[in-house]
Amino acid sequence: MGVAATDLPRAHGLAATWWRPKPQVGNTHPGATSPLGMVSACAYSGAYPTGYGRYTKNTEGVPEEMFGRLQASGFSHFQQSGTGAIRKYYNYVRVTPMVQPLDALGESWPLHDEVAEAGYYAATLDTGVRCELTVGTKVAVHRYTFPEHSSARVVIDLSCGGLAIEHGRTVPLRAQVESMGHGRAQGTVVMEGVPLSVYLDVDSPGWRQMLWYDRRLIDGGTRLDFDSIRHTTLRPFGMLFMGPTEPGQTIEVRLGFSLRGCEQARQNLENECGHARTAFDAVRSRTRVRWGDHLDRVQVEGGTPARRTVFSTALYHSLIKPCFADDESPFWPTSGPFAFDVCTMWDIYKTQLPLLSAIVPDRAADLLESLIRVCEEEGNFPVGYRMARGADRFHRQGSALVHTALADAHALGRVGLDWNWALVHMVDDLRRLYGEDFFEHGVVHPITHTLDLAYGYHCTAQVARALNDRRLADDLEERGRQWANAFDPGTGLLRDSEFYEGGKWNYSFRLLHDMAARIALAGGDRAFAGMLDRFFGFGAAPVTQPGLRPQPAEMAAGYALNRFEGLNNEPDMEAPWAYHYAGRPDRTAQVVHAALTWQFGTGPGGLPGNDDSGGLSSWYVWASLGLFPIAGQNLFLVNAPAFARSVLRTGGGEFVVETSGHRETPIGVDGLDRDLPAQYVQSATLNGEPLHATHLSAATVHRGGVLHLRLGPEPSGWGREARPPSLSDPPAKPKETR
Repeated sequence: MGVAATDLPRAHGLAATWWRPKPQVGNTHPGATSPLGMVSACAYSGAYPTGYGRYTKNTEGVPEEMFGRLQASGFSHFQQSGTGAIRKYYNYVRVTPMVQPLDALGESWPLHDEVAEAGYYAATLDTGVRCELTVGTKVAVHRYTFPEHSSARVVIDLSCGGLAIEHGRTVPLRAQVESMGHGRAQGTVVMEGVPLSVYLDVDSPGWRQMLWYDRRLIDGGTRLDFDSIRHTTLRPFGMLFMGPTEPGQTIEVRLGFSLRGCEQARQNLENECGHARTAFDAVRSRTRVRWGDHLDRVQVEGGTPARRTVFSTALYHSLIKPCFADDESPFWPTSGPFAFDVCTMWDIYKTQLPLLSAIVPDRAADLLESLIRVCEEEGNFPVGYRMARGADRFHRQGSALVHTALADAHALGRVGLDWNWALVHMVDDLRRLYGEDFFEHGVVHPITHTLDLAYGYHCTAQVARALNDRRLADDLEERGRQWANAFDPGTGLLRDSEFYEGGKWNYSFRLLHDMAARIALAGGDRAFAGMLDRFFGFGAAPVTQPGLRPQPAEMAAGYALNRFEGLNNEPDMEAPWAYHYAGRPDRTAQVVHAALTWQFGTGPGGLPGNDDSGGLSSWYVWASLGLFPIAGQNLFLVNAPAFARSVLRTGGGEFVVETSGHRETPIGVDGLDRDLPAQYVQSATLNGEPLHATHLSAATVHRGGVLHLRLGPEPSGWGREARPPSLSDPPAKPKETR
């Protein structure tokens, strides 16, 4: 799901008014992965952006094909998941089974009979070789079934990296390769400043093994060393295993990876593959069990088969990234968690990180520990972090985003982190990059960073206050109130500025820490809800989506709509829930229902836009459960769920969302040809007690309990008066004691 151009039924109703400017493709891949594991493996064509598939780089409309067929030149390791132009495209250590001479290396062959399961990928090359891949946490195992041939080959190319697009290639800076005989070899390539080591064990009795360089065999050679490689001097290199095959003969290739040298790569291989002659089935089985355990932490009941398929796949995509390489940091020598592929923090901090915190709290804590260590070593919290030397700051996209996850973790009482030390880094990081201008002037452009930084100050103030540093907390909170400087009181929208992937309307409905004041700035509940109605297209005519290579005039006309871009563009992710703060949870229900019905489907074209490392898929999971996390505020908003009953297995217990009066609704791919009305919450109870508010504390959800929602076909008065909390709310009156 999501590996091909968006292919969904024509939307009806509200969803038909939304306009999708970004590439209409999910950019996922079907390769073998392990839950939050270090290694993935997939067929490699060189296409954008994962290395799998048919598309070239594009920024608008329908993606343009790079190849007219699904094809592969081999099978590579380490892929992005659902990103766009991320500039680090991995695809290292390409393994190619061949029945052609070495000169044919790099050619691509059509793929047939693909199979994709959690932890497993298989396909047949046009050459007749059946190829199966599985992965563990730090290993990959390939199994190739050959036809009869007098001189079959398995070729490992250590020089491979990146994509076959302009500026997409990754060239190793240094490398060494060693052939040790008996099917064993090892090598290290320095890619993007990171020493990636691999230890290979190939089960190919009677086959020869040789090193090769520039597609020429080095007979008798046992070692290659490259002290300095440039784009102009790079020639492919690696190792080769060659011999005759009987019909149906299988060759198993086991690869252990490490960022700390070949010896640790060997240990990783032995830890997961053992010393048996074959390891494929055992590794596949263990990874399948791990996936089962992770996916079992969110359960739903009811729903059509298509809706359940989309939900399960969304949960799967939510648990691929970040990659955890415990005890593998190449940048500091101590043991402990090392996480990379925090590629799209500006997307995942709203949806995916709260999901990880709920269902895999230990890994969420490990991620924060790793990010704090990055800040110690490199001087700032990263806004994007990948397997490369130096934090990728992505300064255009966002500022101070790690602060939200840290504030939530502290509010939930997460232990194991040195919170005083974390606070030091949170405070220091606020003054870096755009933060310096914000500190001095209270406003910074691009204007969205004013919102980011004000929110970061607020989140940091909450941690400081909880640690009893009141003077610091007061100062931080005062600066956090400067979010208002970003808005034009005359329009109720953000001031004119540059915007990253969107316009002022897309960013004007962020769920700030003082939504009561934000709504007052816009003229009150009615005016604010009216702006949202215009943004979401209530009463508007259907629009036409951009096609292939859209012209500038077409795109300009679309942007001029100032319209919700659906789930095609992530700045809009939280906007539907802004209605809650204006006393209109019924409108939230309508928008979310329309998105879940018309913007997701089964099959390769089932996503409306880039999955962005699981940020989009996590949105789908939360929206389907009837909950939405407000990152940094220890808060969940409540909405009508898509399933009759669901169970969220949190670290503290089980949080159950059950309903009465729930109506099963199909989604577009079920053949729906009309717009079905949304359902609305009529009343709610929490653990048997009436719940009049549309929100819950995150601590309540994580602790476990039963939320019962009575649903109906018409909007009700539920939640119209008890608004989610805002910073400017008057202090709660102390309860009387008797």
